[in-house]
Amino acid sequence: MRAEDTPTIRLEDYRPSDWLIDTVDLDVVLAPTSTRVRALLQLRPNPEGRPGAPLVLDGDEIAPVSVALDDRPLDASAYTVSPRALTLPAPPDRPFSLRIETELDPQANTKLMGLYRSSGVYCTQCEADGFRRITYFLDRPDVMSVYTVRLEAEKADAPVLLANGNLVAAGELPGGERHFAVWHDPHPKPAYLFALVGGRLDHVRQPYVTADGRKVELAVYVEPGKADRAGWALDSLVRCMRWDERVFGRNYDLDVFNVVAVSDFNMGAMENKGLNIFNDKYVLADPHTASDGDYASIEAIIAHEYFHNWTGNRITCRDWFQLCLKEGLTVFRDQEFSADERSRPVKRIADVRTLRATQFSEDAGPLAHPVRPRAYTEINNFYTPTVYEKGAEIIRMLKTLIGDEAFARGMDLYFARCDGTAATIEQFLACFAEASGQDLSAFALWYEQAGTPTVTARGRYDAQARRYTLDFTQSTPPTPGQSEKRPLVIAVALGLVGRDGDLPLGGAVPALARDGIFVLDAAEASLSFEGIAEAPTPSLLRGFSAPVRLELDLDDAALLRLFTADSDSFNRWQALQTVATRALVRAGRGEASDAAASAGAIAGALAGFLDGPASDDPAFAAQVLRLPTPADIAREIGAHVDPDRVHAAHRALATAIASALAPSLATLHEALRADGAYSPAAGPAGRRALRNEALGLLALASPEDATARATAQFEAADNLTDRLAALATMTLIPGEAREAMIARFAALYAEEPLVMDKWLLAQALIPEAGTLERVRGLMARPGFSLTNPNRVRALIGGFAANLTQFNRTDGAGYRFVADMAIALDRTNPQVASRLLSSFKSWRMLEPTRQAAARAALSTVAATPGLSRDVADIAARSLA
Repeated sequence: MRAEDTPTIRLEDYRPSDWLIDTVDLDVVLAPTSTRVRALLQLRPNPEGRPGAPLVLDGDEIAPVSVALDDRPLDASAYTVSPRALTLPAPPDRPFSLRIETELDPQANTKLMGLYRSSGVYCTQCEADGFRRITYFLDRPDVMSVYTVRLEAEKADAPVLLANGNLVAAGELPGGERHFAVWHDPHPKPAYLFALVGGRLDHVRQPYVTADGRKVELAVYVEPGKADRAGWALDSLVRCMRWDERVFGRNYDLDVFNVVAVSDFNMGAMENKGLNIFNDKYVLADPHTASDGDYASIEAIIAHEYFHNWTGNRITCRDWFQLCLKEGLTVFRDQEFSADERSRPVKRIADVRTLRATQFSEDAGPLAHPVRPRAYTEINNFYTPTVYEKGAEIIRMLKTLIGDEAFARGMDLYFARCDGTAATIEQFLACFAEASGQDLSAFALWYEQAGTPTVTARGRYDAQARRYTLDFTQSTPPTPGQSEKRPLVIAVALGLVGRDGDLPLGGAVPALARDGIFVLDAAEASLSFEGIAEAPTPSLLRGFSAPVRLELDLDDAALLRLFTADSDSFNRWQALQTVATRALVRAGRGEASDAAASAGAIAGALAGFLDGPASDDPAFAAQVLRLPTPADIAREIGAHVDPDRVHAAHRALATAIASALAPSLATLHEALRADGAYSPAAGPAGRRALRNEALGLLALASPEDATARATAQFEAADNLTDRLAALATMTLIPGEAREAMIARFAALYAEEPLVMDKWLLAQALIPEAGTLERVRGLMARPGFSLTNPNRVRALIGGFAANLTQFNRTDGAGYRFVADMAIALDRTNPQVASRLLSSFKSWRMLEPTRQAAARAALSTVAATPGLSRDVADIAARSLA
């Protein structure tokens, strides 16, 4: 099927499957180029389907070797085969069995969807529609079946054979060269959760007993020789299982839980029932090959995939339009786990940084879509920050609106009512409406309306009446397909800050929904507080209580008061970010401004902070020291953006602040030097983060001093975190010392592909005119391959995130990324389409760059034979 012939799938066209598949028996004989799959499907008519409907089974790049109905071979005239389906036009109007044999070539499967072979290991990826590349099936999430899987392979080729569920049989075959394993999963699941693995793998194991007494064997499988790097993943698994039992009351439900790490994987990880398959970058860790950020990511992603056991597997989504039901909810759960394991304020800041950088920019461009889309042509293009991160923010806001206790009751009701089903957003929200006694019909608009709302707040104080009033407005800009917007239900967590801290919030008119929570549900609203003895400074959206942009009428002096006096850690951080953002936006637009005054005010506030509260939470202090990024400023400017001017403004402000703070930064860098063995725990990681943030700023204030410090740190480091920080610092300082450190890093880690990915990324992000040629040269190095998604994301994806060099005025950056997307589309459309999504903000650029970006996108769109994935992104970007 050509991309232009791909039908549009619409939510309003949903209807239940005409057929159901109760059980699936798979017999898979693994071989590198000729794997045989025999599938026995037990089918029956769906009472909710159309009587007498044909049976249409999905397929993709496969062909049937044989088909039998009730064990009787079917003549080829009894069914039809197209590139996308196997159809029985007149199946029996009763339960029956269908046996289908297919033959696959895992070695040639470069799309990494379905069954493929990665570094000698057989593995699968079936979400969203990869199972149809293994056998013909009703490949949709609302068809849930019980699977029994028999795997067979040569023992030397695949001594480990894994599938979903529990192992029920295993043994050698006659002759002793081949063996088999049979796995049974008693829990019905959709096809996208199917998984198998076969290969030579090492592992680490640990027994576990759930809170309700089930004995479970936990294991993490990795490539041979890497078992010593799997311990952190296993430890993270144990901790997140205990957390889910304690916080959500969810116990695990099988006798084994296996995690497998592979080196070629399109996604981060996949939550297949009882057999999670991971990109190895989110499993492997030791101090010399994984950074603090890697340890935190492994912890979070292990938790995310495990939490899917209930929010995604036991309860799945009725159709792919409900994707946010499993992903947004599970992101919220993993964020809460990480917040409990580490610093809650720091985790919240990090999550909001990610949301603004990825989802706000998506909302502002041609790829904007609702959290629950109404239509799609390629579902793989909707695994987006909107579905994941914004979806999580909606869950968090729901909890804020109804309160912790009602939210817990709603979750319990959802688990009890929807267990074993394929659910919808409406069913999910109904549980919380019932648990809280609140009407959530208006709140549901968050799932349907795209775009990032802007909330404005203006305060006025009447000293005589002792009354403080806040006037709010909300608006959402037009997005593709939605020119008219309605007011949303927005939770505004707030406080009033006086000379001595927070003021009492008594006498609110209208009454607050809960203590400190105002519900803004109209285009305009006012909120008054009586009995306020002094003019307060409002602290709004505490904890970032809603995924919106906030425009305040506070001047910089008032914001700096919040930075020092607000009781809400997030808003303390946000206050200083806002002061910096305002200064950078003015400079980025080329407006006249007193940059020196802004830098002095920010530096003064930071100096007081570093002399005082910074030591209380070094990880929080590191976030405070970090200015908004140039990409953040470009997004805030929003139109006619000149990336070079934005970058120059950012560099000038950062340099001025760093110069003013240089003595304090140098002292900080010395004082936080590690005095013990490396630990990935939150405390030591926070101290390293602050120390390395100081080093990065010193590179701007005093390049010679920073070069000496970075070089000494690199050589003395006993961990990758400090070496990477030294390398990142040197990327800011052109010259022989930088190139020497780049070469030294490569020599140390040449045999570590995941570490070399970081080396590639650091160079791809250098904001200098020679970076594109540097990237082209790095593509020619041994170890780089367009067939490995991690290498592509590090080098080419990294370059596409380089604000100045991707957006070169000559268009060379755009042409390079477009050419790479076209080349990748021939072998891996998913990776290609995600790379092409780097163009999502092209419309906000100034006219010369806009024209160059449009030309590059048009070249992609006009390329013959595009996949659905890339054709969809190109068309939507140009629409």
